[in-house]
Amino acid sequence: MDYKNAICVLPDSLITAIQQHIDGEYLYIPRKNENKKAWGELKNSKQIYAQRNAIIFEEYNCGTTVEELSNKYFLSPKTVYKILSSMKSNI
Repeated sequence: MDYKNAICVLPDSLITAIQQHIDGEYLYIPRKNENKKAWGELKNSKQIYAQRNAIIFEEYNCGTTVEELSNKYFLSPKTVYKILSSMKSNI
């Protein structure tokens, strides 16, 4: 998320009105609903994690233990179990 200086993008009258409510502090202005992006949409992370999870599931089915998978992928055993459970329910 990039920060912009309000002086550069907002009219003086609006800055004055905002300063009456919150002076000198950070203010988050959310996106409009129609402009919101889904999780992982910008950087393909959703697809990357889906591929990783499919590999974890395949390795588990070939005999790799949860402990080995958690060490290999730097995940907690609990997270590996969640991935396996999710992959099993998708079959």
